[in-house]
Formats: sequence, structure tokens, C-alpha cells
Amino acid sequence: MLRVLLVGYGFGARIIHAPLIAVSEGLEVAGIVTRRHDEIARDWPGTHVYPDLSAALAQGGIDLVVICTPNDTHAVLAHQSLDGGAHVVIDKPFAIDSTEAQGIADHARRTGRIVTAFQNRRWDSHILTAQKLLKDKAFGTISDATLAYDRLRQVNPARWGDKARPGSGIWLNLGSHLVDQAVHLFGRPQTIMADIFAQRPGAVVDDTFHVILGYGGFRVTLRACMITPAPAPVITIHGSAGSLVRYGEDIQEAVLKTGEVPGADSPIPVLAQFTPAEGETAGTTYNIVAGPGNYRAFYPAMVAAIRDGASPPVAIEETLLVQHLLDLGFVSAREGRRLEV
Repeated sequence: MLRVLLVGYGFGARIIHAPLIAVSEGLEVAGIVTRRHDEIARDWPGTHVYPDLSAALAQGGIDLVVICTPNDTHAVLAHQSLDGGAHVVIDKPFAIDSTEAQGIADHARRTGRIVTAFQNRRWDSHILTAQKLLKDKAFGTISDATLAYDRLRQVNPARWGDKARPGSGIWLNLGSHLVDQAVHLFGRPQTIMADIFAQRPGAVVDDTFHVILGYGGFRVTLRACMITPAPAPVITIHGSAGSLVRYGEDIQEAVLKTGEVPGADSPIPVLAQFTPAEGETAGTTYNIVAGPGNYRAFYPAMVAAIRDGASPPVAIEETLLVQHLLDLGFVSAREGRRLEV
């Protein structure tokens, strides 16, 4: 049994990581680094609570550290964990820039430990569906694609991600999901052109973005807006042989919020639409089941990587590429020009 230390007990750790770890064979939550003693006593009675990472590592016996803290703390905690002999999972974004990310990756190689980014949105139902359709060549020649987050949150929430501190803002937070999905589905882009800005009244960090990734003969648009009464599709992919359109975000996070853990063995009946085409004639649009999503896949893959030498759930090379694209997005937006990747 691999002993897991959770660092942080905010929304991500409490609602997503801890439940997924609890249902993963071969893992146990051995301790939690947090000041929220009352919540741990309620949610994880008998679990050891540590005031900081140093105190937890000093006890020994930790195999895997899962870092779920503000973005600007990821690098220092990752290095500390690697020095303590543990493997590491870092909630997205992996780091606040490529320099930090490369330093973590180099440290992991030196210590012979696995470090990976928690990119659970790769296992969203619509991403898995798109991946299967791409494998089946259902789109023919790709002409255009869009991945989007649209929400209606006109008031800035009182949380660290919306405050003026390193690593905050929507591009590093939601943008890291969309960049990773694009890399996962389509590979490495050749160019990036970004517009990243603050739109809501009183916003002190970016809360909106439109980013275009160039892939030879087609483009992938990544976009997020927090003032959207009628959300656009979360994914569209168009090609010479057909189009995929899906409205509505994956519901696994909503299920986790209820205290349940969504299962991968029973499809979640959320529909997407596929429109086939032949030449210049579009066929009849029909519904397909988008999914099921499978956040449960992440931690068993991490167990296999640690125990059996299997590939980690998210390759470090892809994580470094995602971080590079996030960096380039900021540069492109600041300079107002398209950049080579």
C-alpha cells in the first residue's frame, strides 16, 4: 500500500483528490498538511494532520505527495517532497512558469522519482469522446476546433486565484486545462496567438482569454469568459467528414461535490451531436453518448507508474510543453503578436 500525503485541504484536495485516492486500490491517505483540523476530524477521522510539509516528511514512510496549494507554492513544495524521497503529483498548473517547471522535472530525474501534473480534465467525457472519434478518423481532415469554458460569475469570488499574487488569473488556472486538452488531442502546435485580459469590474488579474493555436492547415481556439448567460459548446471539432458539438461541462466534478465518486463502469448519459458530411453535403445530425468520463483513471495509473514502471498518467514532456505554451500565451498577449512555438 502506497502512503499518500495531501498537502493542502482546499476545494481541490477535499472534493477531488481525497475521494479519488480513497477509491484507488493500492493507495491510502496517510496524512494531510493543513490548518483545518475540524474539517479533517469530520472528513478523515483518525488521519494524521501536520502543520507543514517538513513535519510530515520528518516522520518518514511517505511514498507519494499530492500538492493542492496555491500555484506560487508548487515549486518549493515539489522540491521539498523530492528531497524527502517521495513521488509527486502537482495539481494544475504544474508551476507558474517554465523555469520552475523545468527545475522540478530535472530534480525528479536526479532523484529517480516520478513527478506528474494532475490534469483530470483529460478524462472529461467530451475529451474521451473526441479522442475516440479522432482515432477512428471520423472527422476526415480537421478544419477547425474550439475548447471553451463559459460561466456566469460576474462578481469576483474572494479566493486566492482572483487576487494579485504570482500564479493567479484564469489563464494559468482554466487555461492550463484547455492547453493540456489541446496538446492531448492534437499534439504540439506550431504557433500561438493570445489575448488575455481582465474583463469584470474590479478584476485585478486576467479573467478572460481567447487563444489560437496553429496546427498546419487548421486552428484550435481556446477561450474562457466569466460573463456568459448562454454558454457556447464546450467543444466543437469540424472536419471534411463530420462535426462534433457538445454543450455542457463534464458532470464528474458536480457528482464529487455531492460526496459521491463517479464510476467509470456506467456511462453518464450526456449527449453530444455529430453531423456527418460527404463532399459538400452534410448528413443528418444525430446524438452520441459523450463519455463516460473517468477521473478515476488518474491515480491507478500513478500506482502502476510507481510500482511497475508504467508510464505516468501525464508525461512530463507534455507537462513542460503545456507550461511553455502558457508562458508564450502571456508573451503573445503582452506583445500583441503571433509567436512560433
